[in-house]
Amino acid sequence: MTDVAAPRLPRTDRQGLDARLVVDRGSFRLDMALTAAPGDVVALLGPNGAGKTTALRVLAGLVPLTEGHLRLDGAPLERVPPESRPVGVVFQDYLLFPHLSALDNVAFGPRCRGLGKAEARAVAAAWLERMGLADHAGAKPRRLSGGQAQRVALARALATRPRLLLLDEPLAALDARTRLEVRARLRQHLAEFEAVAVLVTHDPLDAMVLADRLVVVEHGRVVQEGTPADIARRPRTDYIARLVGLNLYRGEAGGHTVRLDAGPEITTTEQLSGPAFVAFPPSAVTLHKVRPTGTAARGSWRCEVAGLETHGDRIRADLTGELALAADLTTMAAAELELRPGAPVWATVEATQTHAYPA
Repeated sequence: MTDVAAPRLPRTDRQGLDARLVVDRGSFRLDMALTAAPGDVVALLGPNGAGKTTALRVLAGLVPLTEGHLRLDGAPLERVPPESRPVGVVFQDYLLFPHLSALDNVAFGPRCRGLGKAEARAVAAAWLERMGLADHAGAKPRRLSGGQAQRVALARALATRPRLLLLDEPLAALDARTRLEVRARLRQHLAEFEAVAVLVTHDPLDAMVLADRLVVVEHGRVVQEGTPADIARRPRTDYIARLVGLNLYRGEAGGHTVRLDAGPEITTTEQLSGPAFVAFPPSAVTLHKVRPTGTAARGSWRCEVAGLETHGDRIRADLTGELALAADLTTMAAAELELRPGAPVWATVEATQTHAYPA
């Protein structure tokens, strides 16, 4: 395969990404540090308006920095125009040129970097073959499935051999069945990518499967970062807890008890002192029509059903009252409890089902 050289940078040591991205837009300020070594796949997660897309656009050179710095492999990029940066981008809607074939879409980048038509098409053909799309080289985008179009867009981004690959919700346009297959293929291609990849997604499963490290952004700030396992086990904000499917509370720990900021106490197996988080899955919650007796009564809370929805093969009940929480139960259990919006219930959680850690 013919290589296409990225624009020459002042330094060639492969240090990866080192950035502090500050963008001030008056009512909104993004201020986040972002680092990654070559070979890392970093996922930016966060609610709408958190600043994820702004960060991606800064990295691509489409939004200027107000403050901070942006270095890639030791070279500053702040003043490098977008078309001269060694950056590849896969957009949410792929943005393939409708009048060009898959081959010429992929060849577009190498042509822009100075290769002749024949050489650029040879590079593109090699990438399409790597993506399993050699038989679709002559197809226009309208003739491609969603999964095929996504792979063409990825090939186009990689054909210039970027040192930074940016993926903006790359699976969002796919249906559920196609998404499963393409996610697996994308994971394979990212695992083979030798430079830095930064992924923006709203889907926690995409992030958990594709990324080596998660960076969670809220209100323009990084609120938590770590491996997918670390984030899932120890969420530190309500957004992250909902993302990984946990009930999360903050309070003051004293021994095996955490008095929550919301009022009630939760018994835990861990022994802590000082500010602490307590987390447990909705499946750990047991609901009762009447207040439990005996030892269970000490860890029970009077609640009211705020809403019900199907959650996989179970029913998810959103509860308010002494403790706001989510509970998962079978359809049969929901029927026996006569659950409906407004129905009173008692909720309990065993200490062995909770997980407490320092705040």
